[in-house]
Amino acid sequence: MSRTLKIYVGILILLFVGIIAIEFSTPAPVNWQKTYNETHKTPYGTFIFYNELTNLFPDSEVHEIKVTPYEYFDEYYSWEDSTYTTTGTYVVIDEYPHLDNTSAQELLDFASHGNDIFISSNYFPDRLLDSLGFNTKNEYTFKGKAQFSFTNPVFERDSISVEKGLNNIYFSEIDTLNTTVLGHQKFDDVTYTNFIEVPWGSGYFYLHLQPVAFTNYHMLKKDNHKYASSVMSYLMDDTIFFDSRNKSVKELGSSPMRFVLSQPALRWAWYLALITIVLFMIFNAKRRQRIVEIKEPLKNTTVDFTKTIGNLYYETKDHNNLIEKKITYFLEYIRRVYYLDTQILDEKFVKNLSLKSGKDKDDVKKLINQIVHLKAKTHCNEGDLLRLNKAIEDFYTT
Repeated sequence: MSRTLKIYVGILILLFVGIIAIEFSTPAPVNWQKTYNETHKTPYGTFIFYNELTNLFPDSEVHEIKVTPYEYFDEYYSWEDSTYTTTGTYVVIDEYPHLDNTSAQELLDFASHGNDIFISSNYFPDRLLDSLGFNTKNEYTFKGKAQFSFTNPVFERDSISVEKGLNNIYFSEIDTLNTTVLGHQKFDDVTYTNFIEVPWGSGYFYLHLQPVAFTNYHMLKKDNHKYASSVMSYLMDDTIFFDSRNKSVKELGSSPMRFVLSQPALRWAWYLALITIVLFMIFNAKRRQRIVEIKEPLKNTTVDFTKTIGNLYYETKDHNNLIEKKITYFLEYIRRVYYLDTQILDEKFVKNLSLKSGKDKDDVKKLINQIVHLKAKTHCNEGDLLRLNKAIEDFYTT
C-alpha cells in the first residue's frame, strides 16, 4: 500500500469515527411532520387518540382499514338482499385522505344502511360535496390561536384553544334543511362552521375540518382531550373501522432508499460506502487492457420471449393486468365487428349490442355489468379472471 493511499484510508477512518461521535452526541430532533399516524408518538401523530378509542367506545371493536373503503366494504355487501353483513362507524383523520369518488359512493351506500361516517379532513371528494350539499373554502387568513366550540350547550365547557397546525378552511355552503351545525371555529373574532352532521338514508355523516385537534400535541394540552371525547360522543357505540392506509404510505415514503435513509446509522453507512466507491474509482482509474468481448451470433428468440412472458404472468399472478387486457380486446372486438361506441357501457349500449349480436339481452347485461365491476375493482383475484374469461368465451361461441 502506497503512502498516499495510507493517508486517504486514515482520513476515511477519522471521518467515520467523527461522524459516529457527532451522531451519538446530538439529540434527536422533534418531528413536526403531520402524519396523523396512529402508531406515531410524534406531536402530529394520533397514537393517544387511537389508543383511547377503546375507552370512548367500550362496547366496540376497532378494526384498521389498510385498503380503500370501496375494497373493504364491498366485501361485506350482499348482492342477494342488497344489505351489508357488518355495521359500525367508518373513521378517518387526515388532512388529505385521498378518497376517490368510487370509495365516496361506497361510504354513501354504507351510511344509507344505518351506519355512521366520521371524516376529519380539509378535502372531500366531489361525490360527497354534491350528494351531501356542502362546500368548503379557505379564503380568509388568521394569526395566533383559534377557539373550537360546540353548538350544544351540554359541551360548553369542552371548548378548546388551538395555536399550532391550524388550517384556514371552513364550511362555506351547507344544506340548511338537512344539515345540523355541531361546532364552530373562531379566528380573529370571526366565527365559522367547522363541524356538521348530515343524515343520509338511515345513517349519518359527521364532517369535521380540523384533524389537528386529534393529534398527540393537542390531546396532551390542558383538558383538550375533552373536545375529542365530545366529538366522538355523536357516534354510535359500534364497531370502529379506522382508516390507516394513506398514513402507512406516508410513513414509508416513496424513495427506494427510504428505510436506509430514515435510520441515522444506516444513512451514514450508505454515505461512507459511496465515498469509498468514489475513492476506489479515483485510485483505480489507470489505463488497463480491456476485456475482449465474445460476440455470440444472433438467434431467433421469439419462442423464448413468448415463454418468458407467459411464465411471468403465471408466476406473478398479475390478474389485474390480464383482466385489463381481456376487457380491452373484447371492447375492441365490439367496436370492430358491431360498430358500437364502447365509451359508455350503459343500458342503451346493452340493448344495441344484444340487437346487433343476436345474443340474449340478460346474458349481455350480466357480461357488461361484470366488466364495469372489474374495471372499478383495484385488486382482482384468480376467480374474477376465470369468470370473466368464461363469460367472454360464451359470448364468442354461443
